[in-house]
Amino acid sequence: MFVDQVKVTLQAGNGGNGCVSFRREWGVPKGGPNGGRGGDGGSIYLVSGENLNSLVFFRFHPINKAKKGAHGEGGNRQGKNGKDVFLKVPVGTIVREKDKEEVKFDFLSAGQKFLVVKGGKGGRGNASYASSTHQSPREWQEGKQGEEGEFILELKLISDVGLIGFPNVGKSTLISKISAAKPVIADYPFTTLVPNLGVVDVDEFKSFVIADIPGLIEGAHLGHGLGVKFLKHVERTKVLVHLIDVSPYTGRDPVEDFGTVMEELKAFNPRLAKRKQIIAVNKIDLLGGKKQAVNDMKKLARKEGLPFFAISALKKEGVMELVNALSKTLNNLEEGKD
Repeated sequence: MFVDQVKVTLQAGNGGNGCVSFRREWGVPKGGPNGGRGGDGGSIYLVSGENLNSLVFFRFHPINKAKKGAHGEGGNRQGKNGKDVFLKVPVGTIVREKDKEEVKFDFLSAGQKFLVVKGGKGGRGNASYASSTHQSPREWQEGKQGEEGEFILELKLISDVGLIGFPNVGKSTLISKISAAKPVIADYPFTTLVPNLGVVDVDEFKSFVIADIPGLIEGAHLGHGLGVKFLKHVERTKVLVHLIDVSPYTGRDPVEDFGTVMEELKAFNPRLAKRKQIIAVNKIDLLGGKKQAVNDMKKLARKEGLPFFAISALKKEGVMELVNALSKTLNNLEEGKD
């Protein structure tokens, strides 16, 4: 099950109370104070894990609590600290307080750790109040309350390349041909109900991550179709590939399809329209010599100043040229050339 947004309640443990105690020893008629302090409550941390790709754990565990600290005891014995809780989240998860837009933490790599709610401090026992002028203190402290709150965890997939386009244009087929990902492929809209990630090996030393973003349609940013649910996953990609179906069987205009997707990107986040982009027209094996749609898209690509590729993902025609261009583009971005 793919879950990319959850609401969770996190509650750290309370600190233990301090103790009031006096030692009783033979030959010491007025024993001194020996009440220990309470233990600290457990804190809750979020830790990014390398092999996670969903927040599904929190769907079934929306409330998480850490243990409280034990109370102090006589003999200057400190109460045991509550055990800290470490909850794993996928790389790409952002943390917000409920009803607030400010991002408290953004997990960009594996192994990062973020303290979400801190456990309460243990209270002081009466031994800590003793002084030369106050030799029999009966003061003690209650443990501090641990922090708690409601938080929104939102997963935004991190990939180098994002495949975008209308449903059924061949995104899943393409990703299955150039990576080890095995998405469900069928000839009807919205086959892809969750984003698929694949690692593309260019050569022995180079690879990149590609994401197959579920199909966008007109009005996606308003909640139509599946787009609004997955548009956020496009935000972290470095390069966007417009995959466009130019076969004669869709009944749609490829040029209009490109315009529609661009408008959805702008409406969702204007910065996406300025992201590095490539146009790849797909299903050229079905044209049967009718090249008008390809020529129209090539003309559009020149007008927009975007690289253009004509491919057949199914037959793997032109696919390696596209992969090599993507690798080169990513290298240029890393070196600051683009």
